[in-house]
Amino acid sequence: MRPRVGHIQFLNCLPLYYGLVKNHVLLDIELVKGTPTELNRLLMAGELDISPISSIEYARNHRSLLLFPEFTVSSDGEAKSILLVSKRPVEELSGKKIALTNTSATSQVLLKIILERNYSVKPEYFSCPPDLSKMLFEAEAALLIGDEALRCHSKSVLEKGGLFFYDLGKEWKKLTGKGMVFAVWAVNRSFAERQSDLSRHVFDLFRESMLYSREHLDEIAEHAARWEPFSFPFLRDYFKTLRFDFGPVYQEGLALFYKMAEELGELKEAPELEFSKVRTEVPV
Repeated sequence: MRPRVGHIQFLNCLPLYYGLVKNHVLLDIELVKGTPTELNRLLMAGELDISPISSIEYARNHRSLLLFPEFTVSSDGEAKSILLVSKRPVEELSGKKIALTNTSATSQVLLKIILERNYSVKPEYFSCPPDLSKMLFEAEAALLIGDEALRCHSKSVLEKGGLFFYDLGKEWKKLTGKGMVFAVWAVNRSFAERQSDLSRHVFDLFRESMLYSREHLDEIAEHAARWEPFSFPFLRDYFKTLRFDFGPVYQEGLALFYKMAEELGELKEAPELEFSKVRTEVPV
């Protein structure tokens, strides 16, 4: 059988998947594309075996999931693609409506933590598709992630004036001094137990892909610039801003995020990070 593996259709995951193409191993897996929210649902429904998911969803479903070591989508400060766009300064958003993108769960919780702890702000939230114009028509601010957030860095948006931009990676760093883990790679426990060799094989494929991508970021940015509305320098800078590892620094940041989410009532409990045994040494 070919393992069913999720793929987030955002540019921030391109470096982790680009090496799969260059190494000619895509035939080894059944790749399923979707947003983080869609992949969350498919993994929990048993329709995927392994997938990147919103980091908050691992916490909500940790009893049925294990984590791959080494792989995340993270930032140490500025993230560029997790953005609050507001018609007024963030300090003035109490009681105001904020439209939350329905494509990711982690960023929604992260925004609530930042607004309450950094600014003592309690707005009204609602979830909707990520369309900035429609979101700002109905609300005073909008949360965007992924490619939609990156488009807000374009000249046409910035020149409209009157808008305030808040990078949630930078805001998290300001609040905690920690890095922020937005997405993790999770494995269904049942699959990891029944198909340990396949699980290890997929892990190895992604590790080789990540190693390739680290050495070829300029190549990846140049490739992406051919079919995305972003320049090569912009994409190169973006890919170098992102972090994809899962070392102790990011584990600490994720554990703190879970603790704050629990205190906010977004989690029933802050779980321990439990890793799949796909290699001899697992980060602790």
